[in-house]
Amino acid sequence: MVSLNHKLDKRWRYSLGLSSENTVLGLLDQLIRAKNAPKPLKVAYLIEASSQLEILRLKLRLLLELKLVNETKIFQLQAKLAEIGRMLGGWLKAAQGF
Repeated sequence: MVSLNHKLDKRWRYSLGLSSENTVLGLLDQLIRAKNAPKPLKVAYLIEASSQLEILRLKLRLLLELKLVNETKIFQLQAKLAEIGRMLGGWLKAAQGF
């Protein structure tokens, strides 16, 4: 994500690019909190991480729609985010007891 941000125009680097980086950091923060949280609190952190992931997906789609970055890079990131989403969904189901 950081390498993608450096290739953005200055106008977008410090708005959408920085916001995307902060979303990634927020996602990591929630995942670490969920990993270390007691079982009853895990679900709340995982739900928050899931919402951060969805926000990140929307920001990447916006970068793609505005044609600000290379499509190949965005598609690679979207594939990685899809895998993260599947893993997060499985962890959330396990934490909820389904």
